[in-house]
Amino acid sequence: MSDHITEIVVFGTLFLLVSGMGFVAARWRRPDTMDSLDEWGLGGRSFGSWITWFLIGGDLYTAYTFVAVPALVFGAGAAGFFAVPYTIIVYPLVFLVLIRLWSVSHVHGFVTPADFVRARFGSSSLALVVAITGIVATMPYIALQLVGIEAVLKAMGVTGHLPIIIAFAILAAYTYQSGLRAPALIAFVKDILIYLVIIVAVLYIPGKLGGWGEIFGAAEAKFEKSPAPNDGILLDATNQLNYATLALGSALALFLYPHSITGVLASKNRNVIKRNMAALPAYSFVLGLIALLGFMAIAAGVKPITTDGKADTNTVVPVLFDKMFPDWFAGVAYAAIGIGALVPAAIMSIAAANLFTRNIYKEYIRKDATDKQEATVSKLASLVVKVGAVACILLLDPEFSIDLQLIGGVIILQTLPAVAIGLATRWFHRWALIAGWASGLAAGLWMLYQIPNPAKGKEHFGGSAYRLSELGFDTKMTVYVGILAILVNLTVTVVGTLVLRAAKVADGKDATRDDDYTADEGDPKVKKLELSGST
Repeated sequence: MSDHITEIVVFGTLFLLVSGMGFVAARWRRPDTMDSLDEWGLGGRSFGSWITWFLIGGDLYTAYTFVAVPALVFGAGAAGFFAVPYTIIVYPLVFLVLIRLWSVSHVHGFVTPADFVRARFGSSSLALVVAITGIVATMPYIALQLVGIEAVLKAMGVTGHLPIIIAFAILAAYTYQSGLRAPALIAFVKDILIYLVIIVAVLYIPGKLGGWGEIFGAAEAKFEKSPAPNDGILLDATNQLNYATLALGSALALFLYPHSITGVLASKNRNVIKRNMAALPAYSFVLGLIALLGFMAIAAGVKPITTDGKADTNTVVPVLFDKMFPDWFAGVAYAAIGIGALVPAAIMSIAAANLFTRNIYKEYIRKDATDKQEATVSKLASLVVKVGAVACILLLDPEFSIDLQLIGGVIILQTLPAVAIGLATRWFHRWALIAGWASGLAAGLWMLYQIPNPAKGKEHFGGSAYRLSELGFDTKMTVYVGILAILVNLTVTVVGTLVLRAAKVADGKDATRDDDYTADEGDPKVKKLELSGST
């Protein structure tokens, strides 16, 4: 640790600075009261284009992205670049779909995607399924922000779990006080630091390594010696389909996560969302540069830090920064990663807490809860969520936490028919949607269980690439499990709907109207919805 004093001081100073901003955020655009989910959980639904740009960007491009994407490129090569096309694909999809969710939520005061499902399909049971799915899928995502902080601390020679506990205790305190305003304000600093670090890295590090020709040459030489047949700086015939389906599946899943929807619902009007969806692909350019850090690490001869005999590949980027940058700038880079964990972790905990409050507590425990009681319960639930995330790191092998996130992506995809497709049509029967969700979830988990990873000594849950030969095809190609699982889901949902309609089984009542989906700022709001009591 004594060799990293300068880095620790710079990191600690910037970390404390943004923590102070988190507490001050409670006074930023302060309303008369914070005692409602609209104010605490959605920032008053008042964020303009610039705030939304930084908020959504800070929400989607996390600390784990900063360390995991280049770590995957470092270990597997071209396959790690899947994150670049999927973040390009996702924004047109969101432009078409979530703008409708913003409008209907603006009219009816929805705070969560499960609120919308409850009204659209007249089913509290379906809403409960969506809420639980969102909470379960979000928990390991929060835990993985800790993996990013842990990687930075390891690079600075800081060991033990106490620093992580302290960091998340501070995060919990200012999130409890300031709600969504805290990560919205901090996101400005986080994104500026990340842009600064990446621009400096791609201009400075290649010069020290002899240029991009040397970097790609070193990467190619490494992968030619790799025992893994699919690793390389180019894709081959066996992993191209998996690459494409993984990019598509990840794009479909990204804005189904509750924290992504929370950032969208906090926007003040439809034009804010349109402008952001048009401009956010700029982050994809930065993400491509982040991925190239993996190749730079190869050329620099970086060795991941080993803990208990296991090499932690998530430390590749922090070790690269430590090796290539002056101590003071390495501290700035570490702060960018650490602060990059705080913003999404805060938004994720708020989104999960809102799901619990609106769709479990108010629906099943206290139907007459006031706005103030909802806000209080959501604040407390956000603390519980953060404690659960810390427990994932303290009690589980971080490698297993990563596996949980892999599972989380497949899980959240199963809400696509009810949430995303439900915004366009309510043709699906509510009970068919639940059956499809259960079938897709079961199929996805079964396929993930079957995937081994001999390199890590795992017989099950070893990845997300499912061999098509397991389905009887004579090929070595693989496909992303999430795509197969959602196809099962949609098939069961469509067939189930046809059967239930033919049997004339009663469906729920749609509490929304067509013009709700095109409403904009200034249009009348209906805060209280008279929902049917159907399950």
